[in-house]
Amino acid sequence: MFSKNFIKIEDVLINREIVETKFACDLKKCKGACCTIESDYGAPLLSEEISLIENSFDEAKKYLSSEHLAVIEKEGFHETRDGEIMTRSFNNRACVFVYFENEIALCSLEKVYLEGKTKFRKPISCHLFPIRISNFGGEVLRYDKFTECNPALIKGEELDITIADICKDSLIRKYGENWFKSLTDNSGN
Repeated sequence: MFSKNFIKIEDVLINREIVETKFACDLKKCKGACCTIESDYGAPLLSEEISLIENSFDEAKKYLSSEHLAVIEKEGFHETRDGEIMTRSFNNRACVFVYFENEIALCSLEKVYLEGKTKFRKPISCHLFPIRISNFGGEVLRYDKFTECNPALIKGEELDITIADICKDSLIRKYGENWFKSLTDNSGN
């Protein structure tokens, strides 16, 4: 049963849902809900991402609202809760790095990266979404399900794209091209 539900690549366990579930973000329908889901917690951060965000902040802040900038000025862009580092959220909802374009929540860090103004795209936890990494004596990748992402399931079926497909760049960023090739070779698709 365990081996039927997981694929093991190097020391990482991957829930088969990641290679089997059809998923393609549909921002027109979800409006960037992953960046604005109501929660006391922001996006998980790695300690090494703090300085990368600090180096990108002068460019990214140009897209932020005065409310988000005020939170960052007063409290900083990250916090630690229960030993976990995470981005701060605005009103327990939007990540402080969110800006809106045509009513769609987008990441200011990613915007300046795509414009070629910085070298840091965004936190790996955000780039991997809807994949989440848990640690149970080793990394375990799982599909983090939200009803706000239901349109992505429909679009994924229409386009025949899986979570692994949509997260290819982020998985390669995190684990490398050879690792990703092993994942696709072992997915059974």
